[in-house]
Amino acid sequence: MTGEVFLAHGLGGRSDLPVPLWLALYAGAAAVLVSFFALTALWKSPRLKGEHAGRPLPVARIADSPVTRAALRVLGVAALVVMLVTAWSGGDSAGNPAPAWFYAWFWVGLVAVSLLLGPVWRLVNPARTIAAAVRLALPALRVTRPLPERLGYGAATAGMLAFLWLELVFPHSDAPLAVAVFITAYVLAQIAAGVRYGPAWFDRGDTFEVYFGLIAALAPVGRRADGRLVLRSPLDGLLTLDRSPGLTPFILVVLGATAFDGLTRLPLWIDTTRELDGVVAALAGTAGLAVAIGLISAAYAGAIRLTRPFLRRGTEPYRAFAHALVPIMVGYTIAHYFSFAVFEGQQGLLRTVDYTVLSPAVIAAVQIAGIVAGHVLGVVSAHDRALVVLRAHYVKAGQYPVLALMVGYTAIGIYLVSGG
Repeated sequence: MTGEVFLAHGLGGRSDLPVPLWLALYAGAAAVLVSFFALTALWKSPRLKGEHAGRPLPVARIADSPVTRAALRVLGVAALVVMLVTAWSGGDSAGNPAPAWFYAWFWVGLVAVSLLLGPVWRLVNPARTIAAAVRLALPALRVTRPLPERLGYGAATAGMLAFLWLELVFPHSDAPLAVAVFITAYVLAQIAAGVRYGPAWFDRGDTFEVYFGLIAALAPVGRRADGRLVLRSPLDGLLTLDRSPGLTPFILVVLGATAFDGLTRLPLWIDTTRELDGVVAALAGTAGLAVAIGLISAAYAGAIRLTRPFLRRGTEPYRAFAHALVPIMVGYTIAHYFSFAVFEGQQGLLRTVDYTVLSPAVIAAVQIAGIVAGHVLGVVSAHDRALVVLRAHYVKAGQYPVLALMVGYTAIGIYLVSGG
């Protein structure tokens, strides 16, 4: 199909496949299957060390210095001020760069930064910095309350749903004032919670810290158990992720929303919703988002339910393989937002967009590579974990449900980025 530009829902991109769809689907599924059977033949015992892996980095002293950390905090607060002043100045996205900054530079750009350098947003996060400053300035607020265990990652998931609704459903998501209202409300809520519960709040309750922290687990730079900054395998980084309740739904929400984003680019969705506007369009989009998240989550739950009989006693099934979903989440993100980051990211700086900088072939290659690589990494990570949590005589058979899930996710992902 020919190149097509999509500029709806705050984010846009191009949807192109210069090869037949059936070939892309077969190739993607074959890559996942070949990876799995090669692993079962060659990877017989757990090899990943998680938080105990990695070689110390010589730049650790610079990265951990008080000066570096202070500079990053100041940068974060300054960026927030500039963003809010610009967004609240109003106008439209053609004349105001705030939407491009928020969606392209922050939401998509920080994915690349996190994949390369680790949890940078944790150091830059202006809400964390301002909350700490408030507690320092007001002695009465320095005594923080323990973060209730029941909250888990629920607040972060709710914040992600609100952001995704703004980005994918709200018909004026690219309006500077819409961006201004969301950021202002979000930051104020985070500061209030950070003052009340202390720094621990941001580790679980801040949507973007949780999101970029998940992505940062795949970075070659991370923290070892002894606190040292090290160079390590991304797969080892995945094993360091928290396995507390609530994190799996967070990941599934992001996966489902990315699937919905792809669905809105299909001719079927476009033709069905073309005549809708206002409240009706928002309701249809909300229902579509909810259904997409529900279906992706149901598929995962079904695969895990089939895996349960093969698990060792004491293994929590729905959290056992959740970390293997993170590479898939990142692969979908790259596939759906790569062209947008290149095209619309220009608008945040140049105010014009050159859509010829990427060819359809390059876009398609990145899209398919992102999806397939994400699933292959997911298969590797799940296989290593399976060697630990599955009963010895069922290590291979016990992985079939998750393997089927991976193949299904791969096919759906490729179909959606193809534009149907």
